[in-house]
Amino acid sequence: MSGHSKWHNIRETKQKMDSVRGKIFGKVTRQIIIAVREGGPDPDVNSKLRLALEKAKEVNMPADNIKRAIQRGTGEISGSAYEEVIYEGYGPGGVAVMVEATTDNRNRTTAELRHVFQRNGGNLGESGCVSWIFSRKGYILLSPEEKEEKVYDIALEAEAEDVKTTEEGYEVITTVENFEKAKETFTKAGVKILNAEVTYLPNNTVRLESDEARQLLRLLDQLEDLEDVQKVYANFDIPDEILVNA
Repeated sequence: MSGHSKWHNIRETKQKMDSVRGKIFGKVTRQIIIAVREGGPDPDVNSKLRLALEKAKEVNMPADNIKRAIQRGTGEISGSAYEEVIYEGYGPGGVAVMVEATTDNRNRTTAELRHVFQRNGGNLGESGCVSWIFSRKGYILLSPEEKEEKVYDIALEAEAEDVKTTEEGYEVITTVENFEKAKETFTKAGVKILNAEVTYLPNNTVRLESDEARQLLRLLDQLEDLEDVQKVYANFDIPDEILVNA
């Protein structure tokens, strides 16, 4: 696959290899705090918290950090009042970009995002300018070592919307409402899950080549490196050799 999913998977791998960075822990801490504030401290009944805790485990976040994040979410420990904000804009070549951020200062975050967009050939837009290009979906990446027939049979049982075979593995797409059920079905069947998240998937893509493609990837990387940014989504299609070597 040549697109955002592959870039995202490459980015995830790099983050896991460099998970000692405090920046990664800081992002996960905010995910936990917001999840607890929205749905309580019990991951058994709070699916958003459950996903945040799984992410914390992936990046080897210390148990004490997790405990403090939960306590900040419940109010046992004081801290910044974070909120989730979606930003939208355009990258090089007219690629649509959506940014999920957690911030305690919207003015600061907006200014930082606008600066990164502008210096990388893009521009920050108004709310709603590109969100119509994306659909909120459940995304599950399964190991490529699994047998294809088994994966498709379980996907049918799990009522998945779609299954795609890629170099990275099997990509299973679900509705948001059915995401947890599908994930649990694959887990119970002993299928190895490499990544699972609720995400935004583009309904169409824009093909980029050469310098323009590299400029877009610089924009996306710099956006994700911002402390307030959780995730970045874009509707691009870029050759594999550029994605891998970017």
